[in-house]
Amino acid sequence: MTTIDILYEGELRTRCTRRQGADVILTDAPVDNQGKGEHFSPTDLLAASLGSCVLTLMGIAAKRLKVDLSGMCLSVEKEMKLAPSRRIGKLILHVVCPRSFDREIIEQLEKAGHGCPVHHSLHPDIVQEMHFQWG
Repeated sequence: MTTIDILYEGELRTRCTRRQGADVILTDAPVDNQGKGEHFSPTDLLAASLGSCVLTLMGIAAKRLKVDLSGMCLSVEKEMKLAPSRRIGKLILHVVCPRSFDREIIEQLEKAGHGCPVHHSLHPDIVQEMHFQWG
């Protein structure tokens, strides 16, 4: 089990510390929601969590398949909805791998990305799109 301690520093900023390793992440409310926007917002972290989870699961599959995904990158577009309440409405992931592989390998890697626990933990009302580019 992982424990994260979160301190409210004031002015819509938090300091998140992971006990196992003492990593620290600062968050700010975004500018369009009364914050400074100097650090990741909580919803930015959710988007980053999804993206890093997808790449990690693909990396695990690549290790099993004995293929190299070095240089693969991902960008996440986060779209907010305002009604009926402010929330994430859509996450669009663009995965780009500088290498290409046989179709069977690509299918297994993409399936691994779709198997990400964060992907499966998000509410079904959040639209999630994954686009892959190979080679």
